Amino acid sequence: YSVLLEHLVGDKRRPRAWDPAALGGIPCPPKSEEQKMVERVMESCPFKAALACVGGFVLGGAFGIFTAGIDTNVGFDPKDPYRTPTAREVLKDMGQRGISYAKNFAIVGAMFSCTECVVESYRGKSDWKNSVISGCITGGAIGFRAGLKAGVIGCGGFAAFSAAVDYYLR
Repeated sequence: YSVLLEHLVGDKRRPRAWDPAALGGIPCPPKSEEQKMVERVMESCPFKAALACVGGFVLGGAFGIFTAGIDTNVGFDPKDPYRTPTAREVLKDMGQRGISYAKNFAIVGAMFSCTECVVESYRGKSDWKNSVISGCITGGAIGFRAGLKAGVIGCGGFAAFSAAVDYYLR
């Protein structure tokens, strides 16, 4: 028994080269320096924040145009309520609402992504708590412009929403 243990965990144990193909895995060549550099860039906080900003801008623009399209007051002139708006006025209002929503979604996406990345780096873990903490920070910062009570409500609401999304996605 002791001879067997020496060969398994003792000084006589021979190191084995890690080969996934020997275990039935798919063999893959080692990564080049360029591949490693691209991975480091794509996992960095600035890249994640920029990606969330662009994604939020696109999503917010689409959402703004959609909500303007179903709104019955788009192009409405309160001075002359019986006048029918022209297509140009309706498209102008849709564009303005789309840009407004796009900017707001981009800011929120960048704030949340950047905060989550910083929290994850600080904690050294990647779990659901990161999204809840960063959701609270982001929601609180957005709501705090309207006062302390709005900041606390924003923190709780955004944290709950982040927890629900994280629970659904994981």
